[in-house]
Amino acid sequence: MSALLWTAAEETKSADSKPTTGRATLTGEVSGKPITDVPPPDRKGEDWPCFLGTLGTGVSKETNWLKSWPEGGLTTAWSKRLGTGYSAPSVMGNRLVVVHRPRGNEDIIDCLRADNGDPLWQFKYATEYEDRYAYNNGPRCTPLLTKTRVFTFNPEGKLFCLDLVTGKQIWARDCGQDFRIPDDENFFGVGCTPILEGNLLIVLVGGQPNSGVVAFNAETGDTVWQSVGKKTWDGVDTGGSIKPKYEWTGTESLYSYSSPIAATIHGKRHVLCLMRQGLVSLDPTDGSENFKFWFRPKERESVNAARPVVIGDKIFLSAAYKAGSALLQVEPSGKNYSVPWQDARNMLNHWSTTIHVNGYLYGFSGRHENEGELRCLDLKTGDVLWQTTGYEGDLTKLTQSPVTGEIKDGDGKTIPFPLLGRGSKIQIGDRFLILGERGTLALAKVNSEKYEELGRMSVAGIKYPAWAAPVLSRGRVYLRSETHLVCLDLAE
Repeated sequence: MSALLWTAAEETKSADSKPTTGRATLTGEVSGKPITDVPPPDRKGEDWPCFLGTLGTGVSKETNWLKSWPEGGLTTAWSKRLGTGYSAPSVMGNRLVVVHRPRGNEDIIDCLRADNGDPLWQFKYATEYEDRYAYNNGPRCTPLLTKTRVFTFNPEGKLFCLDLVTGKQIWARDCGQDFRIPDDENFFGVGCTPILEGNLLIVLVGGQPNSGVVAFNAETGDTVWQSVGKKTWDGVDTGGSIKPKYEWTGTESLYSYSSPIAATIHGKRHVLCLMRQGLVSLDPTDGSENFKFWFRPKERESVNAARPVVIGDKIFLSAAYKAGSALLQVEPSGKNYSVPWQDARNMLNHWSTTIHVNGYLYGFSGRHENEGELRCLDLKTGDVLWQTTGYEGDLTKLTQSPVTGEIKDGDGKTIPFPLLGRGSKIQIGDRFLILGERGTLALAKVNSEKYEELGRMSVAGIKYPAWAAPVLSRGRVYLRSETHLVCLDLAE
Protein backbone atom coordinates (compact mmCIF):
# COMPACT_ATOMS: atom_id res chain seq x y z
CA MET A 1 0.00 0.00 0.00
CA SER A 2 0.98 3.66 -0.22
CA ALA A 3 3.48 4.81 2.36
CA LEU A 4 4.93 8.11 3.53
CA LEU A 5 8.25 8.14 5.37
CA TRP A 6 10.66 10.93 6.30
CA THR A 7 14.32 10.87 5.30
CA ALA A 8 16.96 13.58 5.60
CA ALA A 9 18.17 12.62 2.16
CA GLU A 10 19.29 15.86 0.58
CA GLU A 11 19.91 19.55 0.99
CA THR A 12 18.76 22.07 -1.59
CA LYS A 13 19.28 25.80 -1.78
CA SER A 14 16.57 28.38 -2.16
CA ALA A 15 16.90 31.60 -4.13
CA ASP A 16 17.62 33.55 -0.91
CA SER A 17 20.53 31.18 -0.11
CA LYS A 18 18.82 29.61 2.90
CA PRO A 19 18.88 25.82 2.54
CA THR A 20 15.88 23.57 2.78
CA THR A 21 16.91 20.21 4.21
CA GLY A 22 15.32 16.82 3.82
CA ARG A 23 13.24 15.08 1.20
CA ALA A 24 10.18 13.09 2.16
CA THR A 25 9.84 9.64 0.64
CA LEU A 26 6.47 9.28 -1.04
CA THR A 27 5.31 6.11 -2.76
CA GLY A 28 2.23 4.66 -4.42
CA GLU A 29 1.49 1.48 -6.34
CA VAL A 30 0.22 0.25 -9.68
CA SER A 31 -2.80 -2.00 -9.24
CA GLY A 32 -3.02 -5.00 -11.55
CA LYS A 33 -0.96 -5.65 -14.66
CA PRO A 34 -0.56 -2.65 -16.99
CA ILE A 35 -1.60 -2.99 -20.62
CA THR A 36 1.32 -1.55 -22.55
CA ASP A 37 0.47 -2.62 -26.11
CA VAL A 38 -1.73 0.22 -27.35
CA PRO A 39 -2.59 0.87 -31.01
CA PRO A 40 -1.63 4.28 -32.39
CA PRO A 41 -4.27 7.00 -32.76
CA ASP A 42 -6.90 6.17 -35.38
CA ARG A 43 -7.24 9.79 -36.49
CA LYS A 44 -5.08 12.74 -37.41
CA GLY A 45 -5.04 15.69 -35.08
CA GLU A 46 -3.13 17.01 -32.11
CA ASP A 47 -2.44 15.93 -28.56
CA TRP A 48 -3.83 17.81 -25.58
CA PRO A 49 -1.05 16.92 -23.14
CA CYS A 50 -1.50 19.51 -20.41
CA PHE A 51 -3.71 22.18 -18.90
CA LEU A 52 -5.40 24.22 -21.67
CA GLY A 53 -3.68 22.27 -24.43
CA THR A 54 -0.33 22.32 -26.18
CA LEU A 55 -0.11 26.12 -26.18
CA GLY A 56 -1.46 26.46 -22.65
CA THR A 57 -4.03 28.98 -23.90
CA GLY A 58 -7.14 26.89 -24.53
CA VAL A 59 -6.67 27.23 -28.30
CA SER A 60 -6.79 24.14 -30.54
CA LYS A 61 -5.28 23.90 -34.03
CA GLU A 62 -7.47 20.97 -35.05
CA THR A 63 -9.23 21.23 -38.42
CA ASN A 64 -11.27 18.00 -38.64
CA TRP A 65 -14.31 19.04 -36.60
CA LEU A 66 -18.01 19.74 -37.12
CA LYS A 67 -18.63 23.42 -37.77
CA SER A 68 -22.33 22.89 -37.04
CA TRP A 69 -24.02 20.22 -34.94
CA PRO A 70 -26.62 17.67 -36.04
CA GLU A 71 -30.08 17.76 -34.52
CA GLY A 72 -29.85 16.13 -31.12
CA GLY A 73 -26.25 17.18 -30.61
CA LEU A 74 -22.99 15.26 -30.70
CA THR A 75 -22.72 11.48 -30.38
CA THR A 76 -21.32 10.02 -27.17
CA ALA A 77 -18.37 7.76 -28.01
CA TRP A 78 -17.88 6.45 -24.47
CA SER A 79 -18.47 7.34 -20.85
CA LYS A 80 -16.81 6.28 -17.60
CA ARG A 81 -17.69 6.83 -13.94
CA LEU A 82 -15.06 8.65 -11.89
CA GLY A 83 -14.39 9.66 -8.34
CA THR A 84 -14.46 13.32 -7.37
CA GLY A 85 -12.13 16.01 -8.66
CA TYR A 86 -12.06 19.22 -10.67
CA SER A 87 -9.13 18.53 -12.99
CA ALA A 88 -9.40 17.98 -16.73
CA PRO A 89 -7.91 14.91 -18.46
CA SER A 90 -4.85 15.08 -20.72
CA VAL A 91 -4.17 13.17 -23.95
CA MET A 92 -0.93 11.97 -25.52
CA GLY A 93 -1.29 9.75 -28.58
CA ASN A 94 -3.93 7.13 -27.79
CA ARG A 95 -3.43 7.45 -24.04
CA LEU A 96 -5.61 9.60 -21.80
CA VAL A 97 -4.74 10.29 -18.16
CA VAL A 98 -7.24 11.50 -15.59
CA VAL A 99 -6.91 11.86 -11.81
CA HIS A 100 -9.74 11.43 -9.33
CA ARG A 101 -10.62 10.36 -5.80
CA PRO A 102 -13.24 7.69 -5.14
CA ARG A 103 -14.56 7.20 -1.64
CA GLY A 104 -11.82 6.68 0.89
CA ASN A 105 -8.30 7.98 1.36
CA GLU A 106 -6.76 7.26 -2.02
CA ASP A 107 -6.11 9.38 -5.08
CA ILE A 108 -6.19 7.45 -8.35
CA ILE A 109 -4.33 8.18 -11.57
CA ASP A 110 -6.06 6.33 -14.42
CA CYS A 111 -4.58 5.81 -17.88
CA LEU A 112 -7.20 4.90 -20.49
CA ARG A 113 -7.32 4.39 -24.22
CA ALA A 114 -8.31 7.75 -25.64
CA ASP A 115 -10.38 6.24 -28.45
CA ASN A 116 -12.60 3.88 -26.44
CA GLY A 117 -11.98 4.47 -22.71
CA ASP A 118 -10.56 0.99 -22.03
CA PRO A 119 -8.33 0.90 -18.92
CA LEU A 120 -4.56 0.56 -19.42
CA TRP A 121 -3.17 1.04 -15.91
CA GLN A 122 -4.09 2.53 -12.55
CA PHE A 123 -1.82 4.10 -9.93
CA LYS A 124 -2.95 4.68 -6.34
CA TYR A 125 -1.50 6.60 -3.43
CA ALA A 126 -2.69 7.66 0.02
CA THR A 127 -4.24 11.05 0.70
CA GLU A 128 -5.85 12.62 3.74
CA TYR A 129 -6.90 15.91 2.17
CA GLU A 130 -10.23 17.35 3.32
CA ASP A 131 -11.62 20.56 1.87
CA ARG A 132 -12.50 22.94 4.68
CA TYR A 133 -15.31 24.61 2.71
CA ALA A 134 -17.17 21.38 1.83
CA TYR A 135 -16.08 21.29 -1.81
CA ASN A 136 -14.98 17.88 -3.02
CA ASN A 137 -11.69 16.39 -1.85
CA GLY A 138 -10.47 15.26 -5.26
CA PRO A 139 -7.54 16.52 -7.35
CA ARG A 140 -7.66 20.03 -8.78
CA CYS A 141 -4.63 19.89 -11.09
CA THR A 142 -4.60 18.60 -14.67
CA PRO A 143 -1.98 15.91 -15.47
CA LEU A 144 1.05 16.99 -17.50
CA LEU A 145 2.11 14.43 -20.12
CA THR A 146 5.19 13.95 -22.28
CA LYS A 147 5.76 11.05 -24.67
CA THR A 148 7.20 9.03 -21.77
CA ARG A 149 6.12 10.66 -18.48
CA VAL A 150 3.11 11.67 -16.40
CA PHE A 151 3.33 14.46 -13.80
CA THR A 152 0.51 15.03 -11.29
CA PHE A 153 0.08 17.32 -8.27
CA ASN A 154 -2.61 16.83 -5.61
CA PRO A 155 -4.29 19.21 -3.10
CA GLU A 156 -1.85 18.19 -0.35
CA GLY A 157 1.12 19.05 -2.55
CA LYS A 158 2.04 15.48 -3.47
CA LEU A 159 3.94 15.57 -6.75
CA PHE A 160 4.34 12.35 -8.77
CA CYS A 161 6.29 11.45 -11.89
CA LEU A 162 5.17 8.18 -13.51
CA ASP A 163 6.03 6.22 -16.64
CA LEU A 164 3.29 6.94 -19.20
CA VAL A 165 3.37 3.42 -20.66
CA THR A 166 3.47 1.33 -17.47
CA GLY A 167 2.31 3.65 -14.68
CA LYS A 168 5.49 2.83 -12.75
CA GLN A 169 6.63 5.50 -10.30
CA ILE A 170 9.81 7.31 -11.40
CA TRP A 171 10.02 9.77 -8.51
CA ALA A 172 7.80 11.71 -6.11
CA ARG A 173 8.01 14.72 -3.83
CA ASP A 174 5.84 15.56 -0.86
CA CYS A 175 5.92 19.34 -1.16
CA GLY A 176 3.89 19.76 2.01
CA GLN A 177 6.75 18.07 3.89
CA ASP A 178 9.72 19.30 1.89
CA PHE A 179 8.62 22.95 1.81
CA ARG A 180 6.77 24.82 4.55
CA ILE A 181 3.26 25.38 3.19
CA PRO A 182 1.20 27.32 5.78
CA ASP A 183 -2.22 25.93 6.62
CA ASP A 184 -3.80 29.16 7.90
CA GLU A 185 -5.04 30.29 4.48
CA ASN A 186 -5.18 26.91 2.76
CA PHE A 187 -8.64 27.51 1.36
CA PHE A 188 -9.01 24.78 -1.29
CA GLY A 189 -5.76 22.84 -1.10
CA VAL A 190 -2.93 23.24 -3.58
CA GLY A 191 -4.20 23.86 -7.09
CA CYS A 192 -1.46 24.75 -9.58
CA THR A 193 -0.88 22.56 -12.63
CA PRO A 194 2.91 22.28 -13.22
CA ILE A 195 4.60 23.22 -16.49
CA LEU A 196 7.75 21.99 -18.22
CA GLU A 197 10.40 24.47 -19.31
CA GLY A 198 13.23 22.50 -20.87
CA ASN A 199 14.22 19.91 -18.26
CA LEU A 200 12.66 21.89 -15.42
CA LEU A 201 9.30 21.05 -13.89
CA ILE A 202 8.06 24.36 -12.48
CA VAL A 203 5.45 24.25 -9.72
CA LEU A 204 3.73 26.95 -7.67
CA VAL A 205 4.35 25.10 -4.40
CA GLY A 206 3.60 27.99 -2.03
CA GLY A 207 6.29 27.28 0.57
CA GLN A 208 7.50 29.76 3.16
CA PRO A 209 9.51 31.87 3.34
CA ASN A 210 10.80 31.93 -0.26
CA SER A 211 9.73 28.75 -2.01
CA GLY A 212 6.51 30.01 -3.55
CA VAL A 213 7.78 28.69 -6.88
CA VAL A 214 10.03 25.64 -7.12
CA ALA A 215 11.82 24.20 -10.14
CA PHE A 216 12.49 20.46 -10.05
CA ASN A 217 14.74 18.40 -12.28
CA ALA A 218 12.12 16.62 -14.39
CA GLU A 219 14.22 13.45 -14.61
CA THR A 220 15.11 13.03 -10.94
CA GLY A 221 12.77 15.23 -8.92
CA ASP A 222 15.70 17.05 -7.32
CA THR A 223 15.17 20.69 -6.42
CA VAL A 224 17.00 23.02 -8.82
CA TRP A 225 15.87 26.40 -7.47
CA GLN A 226 13.32 28.03 -5.18
CA SER A 227 11.99 31.57 -5.50
CA VAL A 228 9.21 34.03 -4.55
CA GLY A 229 8.04 34.87 -1.06
CA LYS A 230 9.10 37.26 1.66
CA LYS A 231 11.92 38.68 -0.44
CA THR A 232 9.39 39.38 -3.20
CA TRP A 233 6.47 40.91 -1.33
CA ASP A 234 7.64 42.26 2.04
CA GLY A 235 7.36 46.05 1.91
CA VAL A 236 5.72 46.16 -1.53
CA ASP A 237 3.33 49.05 -2.21
CA THR A 238 -0.20 47.61 -2.27
CA GLY A 239 -2.03 50.82 -3.01
CA GLY A 240 -3.99 50.49 0.21
CA SER A 241 -4.94 53.54 2.29
CA ILE A 242 -4.57 51.91 5.73
CA LYS A 243 -1.43 49.82 5.18
CA PRO A 244 0.13 50.94 1.89
CA LYS A 245 3.19 48.73 2.45
CA TYR A 246 2.70 44.98 2.80
CA GLU A 247 4.06 43.55 6.06
CA TRP A 248 5.15 39.92 5.78
CA THR A 249 3.85 37.64 8.55
CA GLY A 250 5.34 34.29 7.59
CA THR A 251 1.97 32.56 7.81
CA GLU A 252 0.33 33.83 4.61
CA SER A 253 -0.37 31.59 1.68
CA LEU A 254 1.99 31.83 -1.30
CA TYR A 255 0.57 29.15 -3.54
CA SER A 256 -1.90 29.89 -6.26
CA TYR A 257 -4.69 28.19 -8.15
CA SER A 258 -3.40 29.83 -11.31
CA SER A 259 -0.96 27.76 -13.36
CA PRO A 260 2.27 29.39 -14.57
CA ILE A 261 2.96 29.97 -18.25
CA ALA A 262 6.29 30.38 -20.04
CA ALA A 263 6.61 32.97 -22.81
CA THR A 264 9.22 34.79 -24.86
CA ILE A 265 8.82 38.58 -24.62
CA HIS A 266 11.29 40.89 -26.39
CA GLY A 267 13.52 37.87 -26.97
CA LYS A 268 13.75 37.02 -23.26
CA ARG A 269 12.24 33.93 -21.69
CA HIS A 270 9.84 34.55 -18.79
CA VAL A 271 7.97 32.20 -16.48
CA LEU A 272 4.88 34.15 -15.44
CA CYS A 273 3.39 33.14 -12.09
CA LEU A 274 0.20 34.68 -10.75
CA MET A 275 0.67 34.06 -7.04
CA ARG A 276 -1.74 34.84 -4.21
CA GLN A 277 -0.16 38.30 -3.91
CA GLY A 278 0.25 39.08 -7.60
CA LEU A 279 2.23 38.45 -10.77
CA VAL A 280 5.92 37.55 -10.71
CA SER A 281 8.12 37.10 -13.78
CA LEU A 282 11.02 34.70 -13.24
CA ASP A 283 14.08 33.76 -15.26
CA PRO A 284 13.58 30.00 -15.73
CA THR A 285 17.31 29.26 -15.62
CA ASP A 286 17.81 30.29 -11.99
CA GLY A 287 14.51 31.61 -10.60
CA SER A 288 15.69 35.21 -10.37
CA GLU A 289 12.97 37.85 -10.54
CA ASN A 290 12.48 40.05 -13.58
CA PHE A 291 9.55 42.06 -12.21
CA LYS A 292 6.48 41.83 -9.98
CA PHE A 293 3.01 43.40 -9.92
CA TRP A 294 0.74 43.46 -6.86
CA PHE A 295 -2.63 41.98 -7.86
CA ARG A 296 -4.40 40.84 -4.73
CA PRO A 297 -8.09 41.14 -3.90
CA LYS A 298 -8.72 42.95 -0.64
CA GLU A 299 -10.89 40.14 0.70
CA ARG A 300 -9.02 37.61 2.84
CA GLU A 301 -11.05 34.67 1.50
CA SER A 302 -9.89 35.17 -2.07
CA VAL A 303 -7.75 33.44 -4.66
CA ASN A 304 -6.12 34.04 -8.02
CA ALA A 305 -7.00 31.12 -10.29
CA ALA A 306 -7.07 32.12 -13.97
CA ARG A 307 -3.84 31.80 -15.93
CA PRO A 308 -2.04 34.93 -17.23
CA VAL A 309 -2.69 35.59 -20.93
CA VAL A 310 0.29 36.71 -23.02
CA ILE A 311 -0.34 38.80 -26.15
CA GLY A 312 2.99 39.85 -27.66
CA ASP A 313 4.61 42.11 -25.05
CA LYS A 314 1.36 42.44 -23.07
CA ILE A 315 0.09 40.35 -20.15
CA PHE A 316 -3.59 40.18 -19.18
CA LEU A 317 -4.54 39.27 -15.61
CA SER A 318 -7.95 38.71 -14.09
CA ALA A 319 -9.46 37.44 -10.85
CA ALA A 320 -12.78 37.47 -9.02
CA TYR A 321 -13.36 38.70 -5.44
CA LYS A 322 -13.47 42.33 -6.69
CA ALA A 323 -9.97 42.16 -8.18
CA GLY A 324 -11.09 42.71 -11.78
CA SER A 325 -8.42 42.77 -14.46
CA ALA A 326 -5.26 44.54 -15.58
CA LEU A 327 -3.15 44.80 -18.72
CA LEU A 328 0.62 45.05 -18.37
CA GLN A 329 3.01 46.00 -21.16
CA VAL A 330 6.56 44.72 -20.71
CA GLU A 331 9.39 47.06 -21.65
CA PRO A 332 12.22 45.86 -23.95
CA SER A 333 14.54 45.44 -20.94
CA GLY A 334 12.25 42.70 -19.62
CA LYS A 335 12.64 44.19 -16.14
CA ASN A 336 9.94 46.85 -16.11
CA TYR A 337 6.40 47.37 -17.38
CA SER A 338 3.64 49.91 -17.76
CA VAL A 339 -0.07 49.40 -17.00
CA PRO A 340 -2.17 50.61 -19.97
CA TRP A 341 -5.33 49.95 -17.98
CA GLN A 342 -6.71 48.33 -14.84
CA ASP A 343 -10.40 47.87 -14.06
CA ALA A 344 -12.07 46.32 -11.02
CA ARG A 345 -15.33 45.51 -12.83
CA ASN A 346 -14.84 44.73 -16.53
CA MET A 347 -13.67 41.09 -16.22
CA LEU A 348 -13.55 38.97 -13.09
CA ASN A 349 -12.30 35.49 -14.03
CA HIS A 350 -12.98 33.10 -11.17
CA TRP A 351 -11.01 30.16 -12.55
CA SER A 352 -11.67 30.05 -16.29
CA THR A 353 -8.83 31.58 -18.33
CA THR A 354 -9.65 34.32 -20.84
CA ILE A 355 -8.85 33.70 -24.53
CA HIS A 356 -7.44 36.42 -26.79
CA VAL A 357 -8.50 36.54 -30.46
CA ASN A 358 -7.44 39.35 -32.83
CA GLY A 359 -7.44 42.20 -30.34
CA TYR A 360 -10.38 41.01 -28.23
CA LEU A 361 -10.56 39.19 -24.90
CA TYR A 362 -13.28 36.58 -24.30
CA GLY A 363 -13.78 35.32 -20.76
CA PHE A 364 -16.23 34.33 -18.05
CA SER A 365 -16.78 36.94 -15.36
CA GLY A 366 -18.35 36.51 -11.92
CA ARG A 367 -17.61 35.09 -8.50
CA HIS A 368 -20.90 33.20 -8.10
CA GLU A 369 -22.92 31.17 -10.58
CA ASN A 370 -25.80 33.64 -10.76
CA GLU A 371 -23.29 36.40 -11.57
CA GLY A 372 -21.60 34.41 -14.31
CA GLU A 373 -21.44 36.06 -17.73
CA LEU A 374 -19.41 35.49 -20.87
CA ARG A 375 -17.89 38.84 -21.83
CA CYS A 376 -15.92 40.36 -24.67
CA LEU A 377 -13.42 43.15 -23.96
CA ASP A 378 -11.45 45.44 -26.23
CA LEU A 379 -7.79 44.65 -25.54
CA LYS A 380 -6.66 48.24 -26.10
CA THR A 381 -9.10 49.90 -23.74
CA GLY A 382 -10.53 47.20 -21.48
CA ASP A 383 -14.05 48.30 -22.45
CA VAL A 384 -16.82 45.67 -22.28
CA LEU A 385 -18.21 45.20 -25.79
CA TRP A 386 -20.86 42.62 -24.91
CA GLN A 387 -21.88 40.26 -22.12
CA THR A 388 -24.33 37.37 -21.84
CA THR A 389 -25.62 34.80 -19.38
CA GLY A 390 -26.08 32.43 -22.31
CA TYR A 391 -29.87 32.71 -22.16
CA GLU A 392 -31.90 35.49 -23.72
CA GLY A 393 -35.40 34.28 -22.84
CA ASP A 394 -37.69 34.98 -19.89
CA LEU A 395 -36.22 33.19 -16.88
CA THR A 396 -39.49 33.50 -14.96
CA LYS A 397 -41.15 30.98 -17.28
CA LEU A 398 -38.65 28.24 -16.48
CA THR A 399 -39.26 25.54 -13.88
CA GLN A 400 -36.73 23.13 -12.42
CA SER A 401 -37.46 19.76 -10.82
CA PRO A 402 -36.06 19.59 -7.27
CA VAL A 403 -35.61 15.84 -7.73
CA THR A 404 -34.02 15.42 -11.17
CA GLY A 405 -32.77 18.94 -11.76
CA GLU A 406 -34.46 18.99 -15.19
CA ILE A 407 -35.48 22.42 -16.46
CA LYS A 408 -38.63 22.95 -18.52
CA ASP A 409 -39.84 25.96 -20.46
CA GLY A 410 -43.36 27.38 -20.51
CA ASP A 411 -44.49 24.64 -22.91
CA GLY A 412 -43.21 21.87 -20.64
CA LYS A 413 -40.26 21.04 -22.90
CA THR A 414 -37.08 19.91 -21.15
CA ILE A 415 -34.15 22.16 -22.04
CA PRO A 416 -30.48 22.35 -21.05
CA PHE A 417 -29.71 24.58 -18.10
CA PRO A 418 -30.08 28.03 -19.64
CA LEU A 419 -27.35 29.87 -17.77
CA LEU A 420 -23.72 29.21 -18.60
CA GLY A 421 -22.71 30.43 -15.15
CA ARG A 422 -18.96 30.50 -14.55
CA GLY A 423 -18.31 28.37 -17.58
CA SER A 424 -15.19 27.23 -19.39
CA LYS A 425 -14.33 27.29 -23.08
CA ILE A 426 -11.76 26.43 -25.70
CA GLN A 427 -11.25 27.93 -29.15
CA ILE A 428 -11.33 25.87 -32.36
CA GLY A 429 -10.82 27.99 -35.46
CA ASP A 430 -13.58 30.60 -35.52
CA ARG A 431 -15.66 28.79 -32.89
CA PHE A 432 -15.78 28.57 -29.10
CA LEU A 433 -16.70 25.26 -27.48
CA ILE A 434 -18.31 26.28 -24.20
CA LEU A 435 -19.14 24.16 -21.14
CA GLY A 436 -21.53 25.73 -18.66
CA GLU A 437 -21.05 24.72 -15.05
CA ARG A 438 -24.30 22.70 -15.02
CA GLY A 439 -23.33 20.68 -18.06
CA THR A 440 -24.69 22.75 -20.94
CA LEU A 441 -22.38 22.33 -23.94
CA ALA A 442 -22.61 25.15 -26.48
CA LEU A 443 -20.99 26.06 -29.78
CA ALA A 444 -20.60 29.78 -30.46
CA LYS A 445 -19.00 31.83 -33.19
CA VAL A 446 -16.00 34.00 -32.31
CA ASN A 447 -17.59 37.41 -32.74
CA SER A 448 -16.49 40.69 -31.14
CA GLU A 449 -19.84 42.34 -31.94
CA LYS A 450 -22.25 39.95 -30.19
CA TYR A 451 -22.71 36.54 -28.61
CA GLU A 452 -23.62 34.25 -31.51
CA GLU A 453 -24.59 30.75 -30.38
CA LEU A 454 -24.78 28.05 -33.06
CA GLY A 455 -25.72 24.97 -31.06
CA ARG A 456 -26.46 23.70 -27.57
CA MET A 457 -26.95 20.32 -25.91
CA SER A 458 -27.05 18.50 -22.59
CA VAL A 459 -24.51 15.78 -21.89
CA ALA A 460 -25.51 12.75 -19.81
CA GLY A 461 -23.27 12.47 -16.76
CA ILE A 462 -22.01 16.05 -16.93
CA LYS A 463 -23.80 17.87 -14.14
CA TYR A 464 -22.99 20.64 -11.67
CA PRO A 465 -20.22 21.36 -10.84
CA ALA A 466 -18.71 20.91 -14.32
CA TRP A 467 -15.72 23.16 -13.71
CA ALA A 468 -13.02 21.50 -15.82
CA ALA A 469 -12.47 23.02 -19.26
CA PRO A 470 -13.28 20.89 -22.33
CA VAL A 471 -10.43 18.92 -23.92
CA LEU A 472 -10.17 18.31 -27.69
CA SER A 473 -7.89 15.75 -29.31
CA ARG A 474 -8.26 14.14 -32.76
CA GLY A 475 -11.88 15.14 -33.15
CA ARG A 476 -12.91 13.87 -29.72
CA VAL A 477 -14.16 16.15 -26.95
CA TYR A 478 -13.57 15.02 -23.37
CA LEU A 479 -15.72 16.45 -20.57
CA ARG A 480 -15.30 15.83 -16.87
CA SER A 481 -17.71 16.29 -13.96
CA GLU A 482 -17.57 15.15 -10.33
CA THR A 483 -18.91 11.76 -11.34
CA HIS A 484 -18.14 11.08 -15.01
CA LEU A 485 -15.66 11.37 -17.84
CA VAL A 486 -17.49 11.59 -21.18
CA CYS A 487 -16.08 11.43 -24.71
CA LEU A 488 -18.09 13.05 -27.54
CA ASP A 489 -17.39 12.71 -31.25
CA LEU A 490 -16.81 16.11 -32.89
CA ALA A 491 -15.07 14.83 -36.02
CA GLU A 492 -16.45 15.62 -39.48
